[in-house]
Amino acid sequence: MTSFASDNYSGVHPAVLDAIAAANVGREPAYGRDASTVRLQETFRRHFGEQAEAFPVFNGTGANVVALAAMTTRYGSVVCTSTAHIHVDECGAPEKVGGVKLLTIPTYDGKLTPELIDLEARGMDDVHRAQPQVVSITQTTELGTAYTVEEIRTICDHAHSLGLSVHLDGARIANAAAHLGVPLRAFTTDAGVDVVSFGGTKNGLMLGEAVVVLNPSAAPNLDYIRKSSTQLASKMRFVSAQLDALLGTDLWIENASHANAMAQRLAAGLEGLVEMPRPVQANAVFVRLPQAVIDDLRTTYEFYDWDETVGEVRWMTAWDHTADEVDAFVRDVRAALARAGAPVPA
Repeated sequence: MTSFASDNYSGVHPAVLDAIAAANVGREPAYGRDASTVRLQETFRRHFGEQAEAFPVFNGTGANVVALAAMTTRYGSVVCTSTAHIHVDECGAPEKVGGVKLLTIPTYDGKLTPELIDLEARGMDDVHRAQPQVVSITQTTELGTAYTVEEIRTICDHAHSLGLSVHLDGARIANAAAHLGVPLRAFTTDAGVDVVSFGGTKNGLMLGEAVVVLNPSAAPNLDYIRKSSTQLASKMRFVSAQLDALLGTDLWIENASHANAMAQRLAAGLEGLVEMPRPVQANAVFVRLPQAVIDDLRTTYEFYDWDETVGEVRWMTAWDHTADEVDAFVRDVRAALARAGAPVPA
């Protein structure tokens, strides 16, 4: 079955597998003192600046939990959108494991603004209210949109003026860079972001993400938080080698650019056929379809419902989708629409 459900469904890039094999030689110190992890620090600094420090972890949920737990006190809270992955898709882990209260704000495009942040960034010094300490944004967002560099800079300036730090959930950070056509540091370090959850699994890795601390004062004692959150790998060289294979070359941007291009190809092939309520800016395509068409396509393809009340589904492309797969999907969508009696342009 062909899947457009998630870029998590993709395989492991051959270069990443080669890096794992290359790291599997002899004995090396555990818990991050190995050569691969040491080398990885310099790789991250090339992308994010000399002050950056990377802490490899097992997965994206772990990266977000560790980052937010390190950025908040026991009574702290985090401002985020109501569609944020940390709120919707992590089974309450930031709150249950990290002990972090989430203050969620509805948005129409998945993006925060200073005005929206102010809806929850209040009640400072009120002992009855969890104290807002962090603003968390997602790049690209859960709705497939990308913040511009200026939008992130504006958010960071505003959050810092309120005494809040800024966390960026970068599960698809490479896709954002590919869409914007800028280096990673342009919308992170240079824009004022304090801590990044750097995603690799959706972009060709077997497993492994990293918490990247750009402002050390914003996340003190993160190494202890990582350990106590069960995210410290003993054989860390096998996680670090994957991240280095991705970021140590142009593989990260090549993979992301291809995934984005496949989404654009899919959207172009569907133009005039279906309603696409959201802009296609990275590797997500949202469409609204009759239920009969959705059911028909599900006999051959896997994908997720997004909003069942309006027949909205999400189709994701990945680094390993081919143009032929995308074109075949477009043909099958057209055929499913015709079988359902929906109007199909010539």
